[in-house]
Amino acid sequence: MQEFGKVAVLMGGFSSEREVSLISGGAILEALKSKGIDAHAFDPKETPLHELKTQGFQTAFNILHGTYGEDGTVQGALELLGIPYTGSGIMASAVGMDKYRCKLIWQGLGLPVPEFAVLYEDSDFDAVEQKLGLPMFVKPAAEGSSVGVVKVKEAGRLKEVYQELKHFHGEIIAERFIGGGEYSCPVINGKGYPSILIVPATEFYDYEAKYNRDDTVYQCPSDLSPEDEALMRELAVKGAAAVGAQGVSRVDFLKDTDGKLYLLEINTLPGMTSHSLVPKSAAQTGLSFADLCVEILKTAHVG
Repeated sequence: MQEFGKVAVLMGGFSSEREVSLISGGAILEALKSKGIDAHAFDPKETPLHELKTQGFQTAFNILHGTYGEDGTVQGALELLGIPYTGSGIMASAVGMDKYRCKLIWQGLGLPVPEFAVLYEDSDFDAVEQKLGLPMFVKPAAEGSSVGVVKVKEAGRLKEVYQELKHFHGEIIAERFIGGGEYSCPVINGKGYPSILIVPATEFYDYEAKYNRDDTVYQCPSDLSPEDEALMRELAVKGAAAVGAQGVSRVDFLKDTDGKLYLLEINTLPGMTSHSLVPKSAAQTGLSFADLCVEILKTAHVG
């Protein structure tokens, strides 16, 4: 396909999610090649980004997960280079990577989010436990792939967990436990796609369950009623639009035991591995992995 020119699949990078990015990037690279696209792997850890211009790349398929890759940094560099890239722009990427500020935006628009608190050195940890109840989840605001997520079940342990996590970049968030089920809903070009029910074999959907285990169950179509499915897709589209997401994104949800849906977080650069959720959802609409990759590539933009 000549319309894209020489395509760089940006993968790897410098973050804690480097290995996941390499797996996603490898799958995308093969898919694009199978469609006749002149695609090549490009790892910014091995080759400086400005070499994209030197090497004659005309389009970038960005699959750099985590810090620098999906927080607006690489997006800004590609804007300066004038190379069209897939995914969200600078602002949406930065907001989407910051769970705390994303929640504030959603709250401000009246979208349902689980009750949460930001932790600091001088926080009244006992008061936070009383407010949010146990168990609760504690997580770094700026990490993806469930890196650093801890489920706190014992009273008096919150401060200890904060001390374990405070080395992560950005705020540390404590969040009320919502126990009725975990779901995810992709948004592609402003349209909600079929939701996925996630049933991990581990205690919760952590990094291990996401990438390394084969016993995590992904149910798509999910178990939602037609009414709740429509509502989840509507909320996902609103959540993505609120942060300015472009191309493909994925909004994660929790369902309470009373059936209420809560927006958990947005991933503006969702994974594309064999375990990944966007390809599973797209397949329900008849879109193959290779065709999905081409559709995403068509969304490449500057600005």
